[in-house]
Amino acid sequence: MKTIILLLLTLTSIYATKINDVANIVGVRENQIIGYSLVVGLKKTGDGTTSKFTLQSISNMLKAMNIDMNPIDIKSKNVAAVVVTAKLQSFARQGDKFDITVSSIGDAKSLEGGTLLMTPLKGVDGKIYALAQGAISIGGKNSRGAGSESHPTVGIVFEGGFVEREINIDLYNQEYATLSLKESNFKNSVSIQKSINNFYNTQIAVAMDPRTIRLKCPENRSMIEFLAEVQDIDMNYRPKNKIIINERTGTIIAGIDIEVKPIVLTHGDITIKILAQDTPSNPEGSMAVDKDLVIGLNQNELYTTKGTTTVANIVRSLQKLGASAKDIISILEAMKSAGSISAELKVI
Repeated sequence: MKTIILLLLTLTSIYATKINDVANIVGVRENQIIGYSLVVGLKKTGDGTTSKFTLQSISNMLKAMNIDMNPIDIKSKNVAAVVVTAKLQSFARQGDKFDITVSSIGDAKSLEGGTLLMTPLKGVDGKIYALAQGAISIGGKNSRGAGSESHPTVGIVFEGGFVEREINIDLYNQEYATLSLKESNFKNSVSIQKSINNFYNTQIAVAMDPRTIRLKCPENRSMIEFLAEVQDIDMNYRPKNKIIINERTGTIIAGIDIEVKPIVLTHGDITIKILAQDTPSNPEGSMAVDKDLVIGLNQNELYTTKGTTTVANIVRSLQKLGASAKDIISILEAMKSAGSISAELKVI
C-alpha cells in the first residue's frame, strides 16, 4: 500500500523576502540552442543500417573530407546520430565554455565512450551562437562498476560548448528597466513598488499590472548599480495558498493554515462529516488527536475548533481512519471541486 507523506509549509500570510527571489529582470534570461551531429568511437553500440539519416550524415561528412562514399556501402555500427541541446547563459561572451546534452535520435544502444564531432548550435533565429565537441559522459553504473543505473542514450559533454556569437543586452545605457513577477499577484506587485520607492525615497517604481513593475534609474547611479540594489531590497511577500499533490509518490505539500469549510464527504466506504465547533465534542468511542481535533469513530465525524479546520488536520484524520494515499488524494480533489478548499490545488 502506498504511504501518504504530508509536508506542511509553516508560512504566515505575509513574510519578508528579497525582490530577487520573486521577480526577474525582463530581458536577462537564458536562451535555448540546438544542433544535429554525429557521435563516433562507439563499441558497436551505434545506429544500425535502418537509420538512413545516420548513413547519409556519415556520407556527407566523408564527402566534405574528399572521400566519396555511397550511404548504402556504409556498414559501421560505431556511429550514432544525435541532437545536441544547451542553454546559453545571459551575457555569455566569446570563448566562454558551457555544458551540453547529447541525445540519440536513432536506434543506438549506448553513447558510452563516444566522442561528439564539431556541432554548430543555433538559436530560434537560425543563427549559429556556439560550437560543441568533446568526449561524452553518461555517468552512473556501467557493466564494470556500481552506482545508480545510467541512461546510456543520453550523455553530457562537460564544458564542451564554446560561445561564438554574443547576445548583446545593453543595460548600462538604459534609463528604464522592467521587473516581472514569477507569479501574478496584485498585492505583491504593489508591495514591490512601495518597497523600492521607500528605499530611494522617491517615485521611481510603478506597478503596471499584477506582474510588471516599471523602474526608472536614479540619476546618481548606473543601471547596473541600480538593479543590484533593487534585487537586494526586502519586501512584504504574500504567497498563494497551494496544495501540491504527487499522485505517483503519494506526497502532499500544503500550507499548514489552509482552511477547510465544514462539509459531508463520501468516498467509497468512507463517509465523514466535518464539524467546526467552539469546543470540539468528545462522544463515546472518540479519539482526541490533539486539543483542537477529535475523531468520532462511531459517528464518522471530525470535530475541530473553529478556525483550525485545515488540510493538515483533515489529512491526519483520514490517515487515522485507515484511508490510503489514493483515497486521501481523491478526497482532497473532490473537496476542492465542491468549494470546501479555496486554495489552488496542483497535481503533478
